[in-house]
Amino acid sequence: MTLVLASQSPRRSELLSSLGVEFARFAVDIDESPHLGETPEDYVHRLALEKAKAAMLAGNWPSGTWVLGSDTTVVAQGQILGKPESKSHFTQMMQLLSDSTHQVLTSVALVSENRDFVDVVTTDVSFIKLSPEHIDAYWATGEPADKAGGYGIQGYASVFVRQVVGSYSAVVGLPLHETAKILSKAELPVWQGALLLKP
Repeated sequence: MTLVLASQSPRRSELLSSLGVEFARFAVDIDESPHLGETPEDYVHRLALEKAKAAMLAGNWPSGTWVLGSDTTVVAQGQILGKPESKSHFTQMMQLLSDSTHQVLTSVALVSENRDFVDVVTTDVSFIKLSPEHIDAYWATGEPADKAGGYGIQGYASVFVRQVVGSYSAVVGLPLHETAKILSKAELPVWQGALLLKP
């Protein structure tokens, strides 16, 4: 069987590689705008599934192929925070995250020609109080520009994080425990070539 990761994200690729599975990468572009009245949980669930299904349809895959899609969003005070559109937009997001706890929701979806599995993981992330100097300096690194919520926990923003409750790997981009469980349902065991583990 073939496994395809519907993403070109180096972070998701590295995380999936850590499970010891072989896979191909195939990126797709979809409209990531939230639907009217859509909850954050429904939003990430839908996007992960749409990414996986789009890659399944776009690729000329052999029978038995499974496609893995994932999506991560940051939610603060009930607001879905996408990627910053400008420095002022980024500053507003950092002010929301400052000295408070927000949620990072990551969904993972695994689809084949006629089956699909989806899971959503929520992690609480607490930030220290951010000064204007913190915010300006972080923006100047260039790191926030393509990050949901305006930050990457595995990068420079790690110094802002006071506490993580839940899955750290989900905040980076792929919840490893839940991904391993979903792969096992498709009979794609992790640690291939070593001990075959089915969580």
